[in-house]
Amino acid sequence: MLPDWRQFDAIVAMGGPMSVNDEDAFPWLAAEKRLIRDAVRSGTPFWGTCLGVQLLAASLGARVYPGPKPEVGLLPVTLTDEAMADPVFHGLARQFLALQWHGDTFDLPDGAVLLASSPAYPAQAFRWGSSAYGVQFHLEVSVQMATEWSMVPEYKESLERVLGPSAMEGLVNDLRAQSDGMLATARLMFDQWLRVTVDNRESSIRR
Repeated sequence: MLPDWRQFDAIVAMGGPMSVNDEDAFPWLAAEKRLIRDAVRSGTPFWGTCLGVQLLAASLGARVYPGPKPEVGLLPVTLTDEAMADPVFHGLARQFLALQWHGDTFDLPDGAVLLASSPAYPAQAFRWGSSAYGVQFHLEVSVQMATEWSMVPEYKESLERVLGPSAMEGLVNDLRAQSDGMLATARLMFDQWLRVTVDNRESSIRR
């Protein structure tokens, strides 16, 4: 039983090994998509990462489906012109490295603004309305987190299938070299989302 979304100042939805379409195996997905739809359409600030952005897209009526091949590893993401003018993405480099670890992609919901792309998966981030944001990639992952993820069978399988049986060692080394820059980008992006959505919403409610 999910709580009433009206009790939340904001919603943050992160990743998971399942697909948003796996409702037979995970019946709670249907209820979660309804909650996100109702909350986002009411103006509740939302941030989704990986599975979270796919839940946002699906909840707004867009198709989520397997991509041409899994996108896994530390790979470049490029911001669109719209992102460069967006208050949440303001100050970020036009291109940066991010951790990708997914096999599904999504179409943009009606009314969404594309904010980032990659060569393999053109839909990497979008905004819907003024306070709902989603990103397909990860910037928040530390070396320790990636090591823990590699113990999840679905994640380990996708990693080894795409990058080979010794892929984890290479990924950890890449993250060790890049994690400081990635975390700095993540902090800037998320702090700006909190400021322009959650803080502004709370100020308007108080008035």
